[in-house]
Amino acid sequence: MKPHPSTPAIGDAPEALLDGGHLWIQELLDGAPFRFRLLSSGVIEVGDGQRRFGDGDVPLPYEHAVRHVRASLDREALQRAVDDVASVTFLGVAMHHQAVDYDWHRTPSVLGVDVFDADRDRYLTPDAVEGVYERLGLESVNTFEKEVRALDFDPETVSIPDSAYYDGPAAGLLVRDKTGNRAVVSNPDIELDVEPEPLSMSAEEAAERYATDRRFDRVATALKANGRPVTVDVLLERTVESILRGVHDRLLHPESTVEMGAFRSAVAERAQAWLSE
Repeated sequence: MKPHPSTPAIGDAPEALLDGGHLWIQELLDGAPFRFRLLSSGVIEVGDGQRRFGDGDVPLPYEHAVRHVRASLDREALQRAVDDVASVTFLGVAMHHQAVDYDWHRTPSVLGVDVFDADRDRYLTPDAVEGVYERLGLESVNTFEKEVRALDFDPETVSIPDSAYYDGPAAGLLVRDKTGNRAVVSNPDIELDVEPEPLSMSAEEAAERYATDRRFDRVATALKANGRPVTVDVLLERTVESILRGVHDRLLHPESTVEMGAFRSAVAERAQAWLSE
């Protein structure tokens, strides 16, 4: 799979980016690199920014993203659109916690940022990327402004709008043109390089804190909306997945006192009790 394109800070941007033409101003996402492509066999190959994930080898924090793509990608639409589906790599962001506390209930598990077409040996333009993800049943990154004159864009004075994914400011701006030039304008008020604090509690206490009735309600509602039965096993898996999106870095921290097997058992007990009400 093609890697994510390099994206420098705005101070190191290619001169051509701001010398002329028009810009797309998109939201800089505080998530984890994610790539995927559809193979001719119908299998979806997935990976992060460095490696491909094998069967049974998906890191726990990424499970929500892999499931989302497998469930949402319109394979037939992609097969109709290109002769060789494996020639197209989709590059985006898996939206699980890094530093910004997004509203995980309104934030898609995966947001598309780029598409690479190997047959033409190029990344698609931002407008084409937006259309591709929409046609395939997936969402692309939030775009603040389209077709901004590059000569009118001043990275020193530009304001950072509010994020589309929580009630707070965006982590920054992804500034790009249609020729492939791009750069990042970081939000100086948001610190992205933070160290997570490990959880220091028992598995039962962690389950009580995170596997709440409200979370079970939301997970069950989503399952029913997709025509899925709400069984203990399915409710457990989706609830743990939901919890990991927001606190994987604390729950799976090497110094965390919460053992995952015991945590899953405690969540299962609470799921069973919730279903029995």
